[in-house]
Amino acid sequence: MNKCNQTEISEFILLGIQGSWDMQCSLFSILFVTYLLTITGNVFIVGLVMRSQLLHTPMYFFLCHLSLSDILLSTNVVPNLLCTLLWSGKTISVRGCVTQYYFSCLSTISECFLLTVMSYDRYLAICRPLHYVTIMDISLRLHLVMWSWLLGFLISLSAIISMSTLQFCGCNIIDHIYCDVSPLLEASRSVTSIVEIETVVFSIPIVLFPFMFIIITYVRIVLTILKIPTTAGRQKVYSTCSSHIAVVTMYYGALIAKYTVPSSGHSVNYSKVISLLYVVVTPLLNPAIYSLRNQDIRVALRKVIYCS
Repeated sequence: MNKCNQTEISEFILLGIQGSWDMQCSLFSILFVTYLLTITGNVFIVGLVMRSQLLHTPMYFFLCHLSLSDILLSTNVVPNLLCTLLWSGKTISVRGCVTQYYFSCLSTISECFLLTVMSYDRYLAICRPLHYVTIMDISLRLHLVMWSWLLGFLISLSAIISMSTLQFCGCNIIDHIYCDVSPLLEASRSVTSIVEIETVVFSIPIVLFPFMFIIITYVRIVLTILKIPTTAGRQKVYSTCSSHIAVVTMYYGALIAKYTVPSSGHSVNYSKVISLLYVVVTPLLNPAIYSLRNQDIRVALRKVIYCS
């Protein structure tokens, strides 16, 4: 299967996850069911928020866009991954590979900003409740969501423009589950130092600053919760934040393990497992966490069912 040469290549062979046929069939079944649950769960969140008047609040407006980001990420990667499992690899054009990388960047960047926006919303609701309605009006909500997606679009476009300057020649085999930045840079025979520097520079405002902002807001929220005199009051406030805290911890944990842990010290299988956790498990658990841990979602669902 070695197709390495020095001519310019027009397509890659995406290996995905290699193993015995029985293992690949089992993994295909698991991922297929997981993908269906992911799409169903996130569409359920979007549909319920649109249907229920109880959920027409800023927090659930942002949650809808978080679900759309999860749908984009999962749909961008999992169907191709399922094909690689069926055929022990899949041919994908260079343009298609770069396009997949673009949409993975878009969903990642937008989700980072959306999680930041949701933490700011919780901060205003708990730490400045008297001014919450006037500050978090429909105009601010739309602007925050618009900028989250717009920044994701522009930064991803910048990454793609830099990637398009690279030449791909030599080995056309990508031993990964999808077209990510690291395997694309490894497949290039151009000087990739500029692209690598841009990736590190962009990761600071995309990952580090939002993560620090979220930590600061939740420190303020915790301090405010501790000042609430009654246990019932503290429990009520905590319940509105616990779902978001769980999602942020899970998402940034996978993201940090994926992009900040040096890949040179780990096997290819380690990178694949972390990537699976990021693109398959995280989009599935987000709607599950909000559905199971959120009382408003459960109440809204009961009202929709009984009124139907």
